[in-house]
Amino acid sequence: MLTVPVLTIDGPSGVGKGSVARIVASKMGWHLLDSGAIYRGFALAAKSRNIDFNDEPGLAKLAEKLDLRFESVEGQELLNVYLDGEEVSKELRTEQTAELASQLAVIAPLRAALLKKQQQFEQTPGLVADGRDMGTVVFPNASYKIYLTASAEERAQRRLKQLQNSANAGNISQILAEVKKRDERDSNRKHSPLTPARDALIIDTTCLSIDEVIARVMALVEV
Repeated sequence: MLTVPVLTIDGPSGVGKGSVARIVASKMGWHLLDSGAIYRGFALAAKSRNIDFNDEPGLAKLAEKLDLRFESVEGQELLNVYLDGEEVSKELRTEQTAELASQLAVIAPLRAALLKKQQQFEQTPGLVADGRDMGTVVFPNASYKIYLTASAEERAQRRLKQLQNSANAGNISQILAEVKKRDERDSNRKHSPLTPARDALIIDTTCLSIDEVIARVMALVEV
């Protein structure tokens, strides 16, 4: 059986996982898995169908038939995301959707249902997967593992800039509070908590440029 090389990039929100993953995947000519977008897309789907977040069987059933598609556009930094055939890229990236996704991510049956969808992205010639448990749960046997981190204050500033660039409003105090709350929830959830894989290379991006981070990741993959 052909072994597909997989690079996992984990870490909390705002460390640059998405940007690094997209650029490295493009340089390597590999497929890209944005697991955060899967959870955000699911949050939108559950919200539009008025499924109560306490209805675990209903959420798991929806996850199994989730119609979510990603499209990479040349010259465009972010992926276009389609839910049930409708583009939801802008709504997907709001702070409100991110908060809903974080709430859903603690539900074990939902994580199990979405796990299979994520693993289906493992295809030749290779895969770059970014998220919070890619190297620990989804692809524990990945060829290369990265864990990115940064201070909460720096991540809040980056999130504010990202929102402003996509024409969404943001308040730095509120964003910082939400970043810290999400870190607490993700790190202490019972199932698949946010933590570096034991064999992951940990990179603190607080004082690094995106090019410096990418150079370190590429040095690992190209060894």
